[in-house]
Amino acid sequence: MYGGWTGEIMENDDDTKEDPQSQVKNSVSMEKNSCDKDTFRLHMVTWNVATADPPDDISSLLHLNSPKAPDLYVIGFIIDMAVEDSWSHLFMSSLAPRGYLKVSSIRMQGLLLLFFSKLAHVPFIRDIQDTYSRTGISGYWGNKGGVSIRLSFYGHMLCFLNCHLAAHMQYASQRVDEFEYILDTQTFDPKKTPHILDHKLVFWFGDLNFRIQDHGMHFLRNCITSHKFNLLWSKDQLTMMKKTEALLQEFDEGPLDFQPTYKFDRFSDCYDSRSHGTWFGFHGKMRKPAWTDRILWRVKPKEPPPEEEKDEDRDSGLDEKNTKNQQEEEFPLKLKQDSYTSNMEYGVSDHKPVIGIFTLELRKMYEAPLVRVCAEGEWSADFDAMVIYSPLQPFPSSAWDWIGLYKVGFRSVSDYITYTWVKDDEVSFNDELTQVYVSKDEIPALGGECVLCYYCSTLQCIVGISSPFKVHESKVAVEEGLTPENIDGLEKATAS
Repeated sequence: MYGGWTGEIMENDDDTKEDPQSQVKNSVSMEKNSCDKDTFRLHMVTWNVATADPPDDISSLLHLNSPKAPDLYVIGFIIDMAVEDSWSHLFMSSLAPRGYLKVSSIRMQGLLLLFFSKLAHVPFIRDIQDTYSRTGISGYWGNKGGVSIRLSFYGHMLCFLNCHLAAHMQYASQRVDEFEYILDTQTFDPKKTPHILDHKLVFWFGDLNFRIQDHGMHFLRNCITSHKFNLLWSKDQLTMMKKTEALLQEFDEGPLDFQPTYKFDRFSDCYDSRSHGTWFGFHGKMRKPAWTDRILWRVKPKEPPPEEEKDEDRDSGLDEKNTKNQQEEEFPLKLKQDSYTSNMEYGVSDHKPVIGIFTLELRKMYEAPLVRVCAEGEWSADFDAMVIYSPLQPFPSSAWDWIGLYKVGFRSVSDYITYTWVKDDEVSFNDELTQVYVSKDEIPALGGECVLCYYCSTLQCIVGISSPFKVHESKVAVEEGLTPENIDGLEKATAS
């Protein structure tokens, strides 16, 4: 029933420039083996938190004390907050000091998706796009639907889809229809992967709202109390729908060896014990427990070998298709699920969070970043500074590319202290190196540990990161007795 745990997949002409913050839309754990592949640890979370404020500590949720640090974090929320949410800030503040950067995020009213990466991987994450689909209230309301982030990770196309589907026991078929609608309506720019299912690896997760039908409340709770979860699997609606829906059969899921994650009394481990008030003073039934919160994945099936080529096939794109198949065999990707469980520690919501840990094994399509960037000489606010960068391979550079100065431990691309336009502030260049000027007035007077990041405006991502370097404290500022409140642009920039 839960087979398939592993699977093979294999220059702008505008006259004005936007501020880089508006351009930004929204120890590497690699183990070499005999096949020259690398492994990466992926930590995924799905959680319906509704209107709840975040807990004080999310260490257990993110396994922050585990000796095996993930390379990537993907966190999907169902969240009913109309304004800037405190959940995003909590996760950024918790992960940034540990060397993780928020690479991308997308919010559609009731859905939020966050993607974090170890800093060492960031220059190898490209083709980042996000989109959304509404399915709530005739497709006009964003309380239901799906948000997705797609990207290239070392050349392999991945897509993460966070969904909140129709609620209630009787709408299992509608949930499948909504999922198919989301897959049909979400599209991306590159021709090679215009749809979600074109990606090598797709994760589908969220509050999918499938219920456990037929069983009565007494039998359900006895099975949960005795940890005989397998007695409930056959009546799980998603499992049942997979028997008849070919699309669902393409998605794998680990065994549900954890208790149903919905519906709990808040701040307790007790299932729905209170009567629910409805209109005119009547009371509704208690909600039955269910595995509404799920994490599934799909590895793109290998295409069958083409039949003997005909002359007319050459003009119909068969050669291109063969090249694509050869590339997938040359650069394979495998996925293995290491853990699939819920975390009963958190009670801020009537749902418990679900965590999936995966090992991603792949052969990289490239080893070097697009750009090498570094700080030249000694840096302080007492004199102007120079940045040196050199392209390591061709990429679509433009006059709107910029290099940002960041404090070590920055949270997102928009957290720069200052930036310099690579063309406007260019001092000199040759075929291999380019020098770019940075004014001393833009350098933090109190100094600190910093890095430089080259941001490609066309690709909308960081394509090169320097090694950390020391920005020295300004001697002039110290001699003049300036207070930190007046000169510490470093802390003010990151705090804002």
